[in-house]
Amino acid sequence: MKVLVTRPEPDAAAFAERCRRAGLTPVIAPLMHISIEKKPIDFGGIGALAFTSANGVRAFSTSHEARGLAVFAVGGATGDEALAAGFDDVSIADGDIESLTSLIDQRRGRLTGAVLQIAGAHRAGDLVNELRLRGLEARREVLYTANAVDFLPENARAALVASNPVEWVSFFSPRTAALFLALVRKSGIEDRLRLIRAACLSEAIADAFAGTLWKSVEIAARRDVDAVITAITGHARHGRA
Repeated sequence: MKVLVTRPEPDAAAFAERCRRAGLTPVIAPLMHISIEKKPIDFGGIGALAFTSANGVRAFSTSHEARGLAVFAVGGATGDEALAAGFDDVSIADGDIESLTSLIDQRRGRLTGAVLQIAGAHRAGDLVNELRLRGLEARREVLYTANAVDFLPENARAALVASNPVEWVSFFSPRTAALFLALVRKSGIEDRLRLIRAACLSEAIADAFAGTLWKSVEIAARRDVDAVITAITGHARHGRA
């Protein structure tokens, strides 16, 4: 089965490799490109770092060598990226802002200062506000931007309109889902979605497709990369229509 991969690099290549290991054929067509901003950070009064994406870890690691702070990661992929970057004290939530907020709140006794969220310019949810509502000190540093493409990549369009099109398109954020739909409409090929299934990391992503004519919209059982692949391969095994 062919899967259209919409993630930005380097996550697109990593997901594509996981797809190959599962017997899938990936078609890589990122809809966004990551731009990292190098700037100084005042670590005064900071007791922990919160990463809401692997891109946040990469952006931080590009400019800063500090690794002694405790880290709270939104999910497994982000936690793995933090460990690979050299952080030793990494706590991992269940893949969304709500679970990350709860995790930090549960471990507030360990905090020696404010929580610093390393974030992108576009965010799903407001971690800093949620922490403040629970009486925790928090602030944010924006270190990267996910820049959207203006047109559907040609290889993505070709994969969608082919006589034997991709069977699946994978999505990992509501913003990417909304962008994909807008670009498909801009290209005049929305009707092709009736032949294709969407594999979504979360319900919030699937909600972006309300009222569209996909063959089906499937939601991963967990908010992690492998669960998205399982949603695809499991669907094929069970032969659901």
